[in-house]
Amino acid sequence: MKSSISKNTLTVLTIIGVVGAFGAGMQIGQKNALLVVSTYEATNTTPQNRLDLNPLWKTLDVLENRFVATSASSSIPSDEAKVWGAIEGLTASYGDPYTVFFPPKETTAFEEEVRGSFEGVGMEIALKDKVITVVAPLKGTPAERAGILPGDQILKIDKLYTGGMTVEEAVQHIRGPRGSTVVLVIKRNGGVEDINVTRDIINIPTIDTELRDDGVFVISLYNFSANSANLFRGALREFIESGSDKLVLDLRSNPGGYLEAAVDMASFFLPIGKTVVIEDGGIKSKQKSEKSRGYDVFTENLKMVILINEGSASASEILAGALHEHKIAKLVGEKSFGKGSVQELIEITPETSLKVTIAKWLTPNGLSISENGLEPDVKVEITKNDIEKKLDPQMDKAVAILKDPDFKR
Repeated sequence: MKSSISKNTLTVLTIIGVVGAFGAGMQIGQKNALLVVSTYEATNTTPQNRLDLNPLWKTLDVLENRFVATSASSSIPSDEAKVWGAIEGLTASYGDPYTVFFPPKETTAFEEEVRGSFEGVGMEIALKDKVITVVAPLKGTPAERAGILPGDQILKIDKLYTGGMTVEEAVQHIRGPRGSTVVLVIKRNGGVEDINVTRDIINIPTIDTELRDDGVFVISLYNFSANSANLFRGALREFIESGSDKLVLDLRSNPGGYLEAAVDMASFFLPIGKTVVIEDGGIKSKQKSEKSRGYDVFTENLKMVILINEGSASASEILAGALHEHKIAKLVGEKSFGKGSVQELIEITPETSLKVTIAKWLTPNGLSISENGLEPDVKVEITKNDIEKKLDPQMDKAVAILKDPDFKR
């Protein structure tokens, strides 16, 4: 981190989105997505009396006086590495896959992600049911071209089993220089297959629009970047100028991004003051709501369907959940990923940082996104045969719903 800090003040970055990876570093969006700079006042920089640290000191004493390196893989760590290891162990004791300590090397990789400068395979990964799982391959990336799908479980990375790996450890093995290849052993629908992915520079598009021949207008949104709201405004202008009253918002395989972008987009459809999402900090803080800014440019004549799948996460779920519960849009597709927690990135030292979960997101009706995900009104799966034949039954169903003369929101 570049920010200087006083003794008791730490730089904090508030993060939403899947805490996964583009196969090149820990995901916090791209080009500064998901970040809000604030400060953290340290409440205690000295050991707490209620913690008995004697076992820790004894363990350190034993290791320093008795340990002997007996193989090439073992060594006596530096004093700094001992501290980092102790912090990693403390962090892991909380049992939250999204709460992670970043030593210097991982912090540097994280900052590269923030700047959007990295090489990798282009997919979001996360721990789901204690298994390294693909949230979504990103559009136009090596992962998508290789056939990686949302929900794929990664069993091995170049012959290394992923059992017990953290997301950050998996990232370190998946990432690599442009032109090199990584072999992923994937479990999908009960079967196992090897997929070779050639790494490349990752450039992620934000939005596409299309006016179909049948008069349905489609906006495909691939992430919630800093500029997404402005691009979305332009896409909606195209929709209005097209004369269509039928809109499909495709959020499939959209892993999330800026909360502000999601709230801004919801505001085009909701009156001022309507709740978009609720932040629940548990017993440590009061609930607070993000409200619509009230751009509210559409009438009740709007017919809208939102497409979701296993790769729709975080800000995607916030936007889809808000428009669904306020009866603006129907949901079609598959159950969403279910990532609704908030992380802060806190600078511990100028070279290290701690990413800690501080709250969870609830839909306007109080549904926990993390615990439930979003269930579609109409469930439509895409099969391997559909993919091979380049069929899209989810889009077909969305169009059919919109063209139904008895359509009701």
